[in-house]
Amino acid sequence: MPSYYRPATLTDALAVLADTGAVVAAGCTDLFPATDRQELAGPVLDITGISGLRGVSRTQEGWRLGATTTWSDLLDAELPPAFDMLKQAAAEVGSVQIQNAGTVAGNLCNASPAADGVPPLLALDAEVELTGPEGTRRLPLAGFLTGVRQTRRHADELLTAVHVPDLACRGASRFRKLGARKYLVISIAMVAVRQHVVNGVVADMALAVGSCSAVAVRLRDLERALIGQPIEGLSDHLTDAGVASCLSPISDIRADAPYRAGAATELLRRALTDLADTS
Repeated sequence: MPSYYRPATLTDALAVLADTGAVVAAGCTDLFPATDRQELAGPVLDITGISGLRGVSRTQEGWRLGATTTWSDLLDAELPPAFDMLKQAAAEVGSVQIQNAGTVAGNLCNASPAADGVPPLLALDAEVELTGPEGTRRLPLAGFLTGVRQTRRHADELLTAVHVPDLACRGASRFRKLGARKYLVISIAMVAVRQHVVNGVVADMALAVGSCSAVAVRLRDLERALIGQPIEGLSDHLTDAGVASCLSPISDIRADAPYRAGAATELLRRALTDLADTS
């Protein structure tokens, strides 16, 4: 039995997955570093040969990001300003070589608390599309990620796309990240902010924080508190205690919980100030 498969169709890929239980591979930018050998232990299912899984497209309900769309693909795509935070995150995903290989689905399925793509996609109300023997189903991204390296993808399913609804494509957005150095670093904290302003007042707000808890989270209570507020002085409404209460921040080798809560609050303030300055 072969140990490496690269099918050209989704049907064939699902058949291989059902028959072999293969490890799914795309850009391998997370998979290879997690392997303590010189090669991946087979069987391996490479899904990059399935042309329908790659690319960004407009749909009747919003936007579709194919599973094997790379970070470089996202940077090159023509998207509304609400996606700027996702593009800013894409530009922070490792080096250019990593951006050319790493994929949207890989970033989500790896389920790292520090996955750069998760906070922007949460702030875009993204849904993941999962395809398996029983057909296709969708889950909100917030429900798909259940813990560190844990998702609701079944063993016989592939994540085939990410969908962003039209309502989440309104407004402008910003991504900010803090690490021990400027480039090629795992985040201590990161935030994604999307706001829609009408006549100087916040009509819609999305705040997401990553790398501070087991999974990235939306700060729903703070969002509701900011809707209806004038954009001037908006960042003054954020406090360390208020942000920490939404996060349950973690302590690890990179930072302790109080530092993370303070860092997340400051990053959110800076993102809101950036948006106010450009509105």
